[in-house]
Formats: sequence, structure tokens, C-alpha cells
Amino acid sequence: MTPQQKEAYQEFAKEKLGFRFDDVELLITAMTHRSYVNEHKKSVSEHNERLEFLGDAVLELVATEFLYRNYSEPEGVLTSWRSALVRTESISAAGEALGYSPLVRMSRGEKNGSERARQVIVADVFEALIGAVYLERGYEGAEKFVAENILVKLDGILEEESWRDPKSWLQEIVQREDGVTPSYQVLGEDGPDHDKEFELGVFVGEKMIGRGKGSSKQAAQQEAATEAIEAYREMGKA
Repeated sequence: MTPQQKEAYQEFAKEKLGFRFDDVELLITAMTHRSYVNEHKKSVSEHNERLEFLGDAVLELVATEFLYRNYSEPEGVLTSWRSALVRTESISAAGEALGYSPLVRMSRGEKNGSERARQVIVADVFEALIGAVYLERGYEGAEKFVAENILVKLDGILEEESWRDPKSWLQEIVQREDGVTPSYQVLGEDGPDHDKEFELGVFVGEKMIGRGKGSSKQAAQQEAATEAIEAYREMGKA
């Protein structure tokens, strides 16, 4: 990697994190997907999975400590709130907001992969970045990074009640409002077996009230339920 390329990573760190790395290789490794190493075995030997492992643990600890110190809800509720904060969709969105995607090193195949696969890579990089910040700036630095990019989302999560399991919540709403249990039907499948995308609809009787896509039927059901809940919310019933 050229000095100019390394400087691009340092500029990102200075602008988005507020500091330049003493060890810029930590930052570069955080943004290196395994697939890139497989394509460049002669020049690159380390990918971000170890940093991701570290960052995942730091993220969970920071979120857990924050919730423990600031809220008195039962363990089950706090666990659900934490899950909503650290789920793939949440941290992927935080990564997109930071705008580091152009700096992520991955194979040509991964660059052309599905939107869901890309979302997972962006989320994994975010966790690896937490690990890199932790090693560079210690727990306080990592805590500040998580607070500014993840913990600030909690108010919105609580307001929207998106911490609740969509399928369970939708079932409560439909049973209360319509006196029946919603059902899910596969509307279509697309892609090869190793990267398949499912589309499902959720129905009340014969009426479809939500539609969702995902890399698994469960994920598609959750998205369909979320869409249906939003429809009930617009009607003032959720």
C-alpha cells in the first residue's frame, strides 16, 4: 500500500473518529475482508476477523453498561433493548453513516454480492473498527465511539418500539384487532443456493398486510411483520 493510500485511511480517522492512528495498520486491517486476503495472498496476510471478535465483545460490554447504569427495567427488557442496538442492521447503518465503504478492501466477487451480504460486511467492519479503536485508544476511546454511533439510537428504538420481536408483536396486534392469527406465505425465491433471497407475505385471511425479503425465510418474515406493523401504526392501531 502506498503512503498516499495510507493517508486516505488517516484522513478518514481524523474526520470521522477525531484522531489519527498511531498504528494505521490497525485501521487498515479493520477494513480488510477475508476475501481480499484470499485474492492478495502474496501482499496481504491479515484480515479483520480477529478485530471483529474483539470489537463485538467491547460493543456488547459498552451497551450493557450503559443500559445498566441508566435504566431500571427487568433483565429481559434490557436484553431486548441491547439486541436492537447491536443487531446487524443497526451497526451496518452506523457504518454507512460513517461512510467508510469505499475504504473497505474486499474481493471483486464480494463487491458484486447481494445487498444483504454487503450489509453484513459493513457491519463486521464496524465491529472490527471498534476493536481497532479499543487497541489504539483504550476502553474510554471505544466507549466514546460506540456512544456517538450506536447508543444515540436508543431513543428512536424505544419510540418506535422496534426492540420488540416483530412477529410476536404483530400477532398480538392482529389477534386484538382482527381476532385471528396472521399467516406467512412464500411469494418467491431468487438466486443460487449459497446466496438465495426469499420473499414472503404476511396475511390476515386472504389479505396481504406486509411483504418482506431476506436471506432466510425467518428474516423475510420479520421484515414482512415490520411492514405490517407500520401499516397498523398508520391506522392508529399499533
